[in-house]
Amino acid sequence: MQPKSKHKITTLTGIAIVVANMIGTGAFTSLGFQLKDLNNPSVVLTLWVLGGILALSGAFSYAEVGTVISKSGGEYAFLSKIYNPLIGYLSGWISLTVGFAAPIALAAIAFSEYFPFGNFNVKWMSIALVAVITLIHTQSLKLSAEFQNISTLLKVILIVIIIGVGLILPEHSGNEIVSSKGYFTELTSTAFAIALIYVSYSYSGWNAAAYITEEFENPLKSLPKALIGGTVLVTVLYTILQYVFLKHVPVENLAGQLNVGTIATQQMLGEKAGSFFGLAISLLLISGISAMVWVGPRVTSSIAKGHRLWSYFQTQENGIPKRALWLQFGISSLLLFTGTFEQIMIYCGILLTASSLMTVLGVFKLRKQNQQRIGFKSPLFPLFQIVFILLSVWMIVYALINNTLESALGMSNLLIGTGTYFWSKKIKKSNY
Repeated sequence: MQPKSKHKITTLTGIAIVVANMIGTGAFTSLGFQLKDLNNPSVVLTLWVLGGILALSGAFSYAEVGTVISKSGGEYAFLSKIYNPLIGYLSGWISLTVGFAAPIALAAIAFSEYFPFGNFNVKWMSIALVAVITLIHTQSLKLSAEFQNISTLLKVILIVIIIGVGLILPEHSGNEIVSSKGYFTELTSTAFAIALIYVSYSYSGWNAAAYITEEFENPLKSLPKALIGGTVLVTVLYTILQYVFLKHVPVENLAGQLNVGTIATQQMLGEKAGSFFGLAISLLLISGISAMVWVGPRVTSSIAKGHRLWSYFQTQENGIPKRALWLQFGISSLLLFTGTFEQIMIYCGILLTASSLMTVLGVFKLRKQNQQRIGFKSPLFPLFQIVFILLSVWMIVYALINNTLESALGMSNLLIGTGTYFWSKKIKKSNY
């Protein structure tokens, strides 16, 4: 028997994990690219609200599935139970190989590039950062929870300060945020549809709490609150933050710009205050890296419970999957050395979206199988599920058509994953 952890996490920590996973550099950088083709600020704000509705639709569905299948591991646990073990294994395989390691690598690179002090080697600094955070999460669940709560709180405080200052200060003269001019034309344009894909990436991470279900004190109550509460909080923060940026900087000055946050901060507080924005972004990213470092290895340890090939990476003492944590660190470091993770992120995004889509579809199957069950029930069923399914299918088809190479890489990864599944099945079963 595996030793169980004495410490269990609270709903607040669950919300912190969701918020930390969701809020990244996209909130401070993607607005400029949206304004290249969308000129009406009202349309852009609508875009961010719709992105939040899409994420919330997924959160409702995951809360329902997660309270029926109360196991850690996210899609691996859900799809194995709803459909069959191979489908679940392949979703877990994607998470194990690149699903968390690649975003961790990207965020660590962003941290190193934004960090305003010293002249460090970006790759080595990124690896060192991931190593330190991984080490913290190998100690205990209590330390992980405390570190996550504090780092996420600092992240939220930073954003709230920017929002507060932006709302208090008078808007830039000539800025017209609420406008009906060309609103419906832009709303139904191809540019709006494409922008929605990138906004949905900014909202990714809303399902983070589902990967650590068994670590909650009361999963039945805490999981829905963490998923839904975290998603709603980020939607509100994201939308108001974009409003503040649009309030203080003319659209033409933001269009095509990557450093939107810096431009807006300098406009509001002056050059000196804006120069510290890089440090603030760096500190903000630590929380997101920490959350991904924490939840990713839980997928690996879940796979290890049922597959002999991966049994070495099962959870060790105090409920911590230490070996899985260091395996993820190794993969992230490899991606940082090779520099190939940007293409991986594209095909990984396609496959992870497909896994989320199948989980949401699973709500229909679970409802049919469990008419009289105890658990969270998604409101207005099946409205939110249909919204999520339609938008996800559209995004997957669009990505497949426009990213042929990445689609081929994704299929190759799935084939390798299928091979390891049947290899594991052939290994003689024995006591772990």
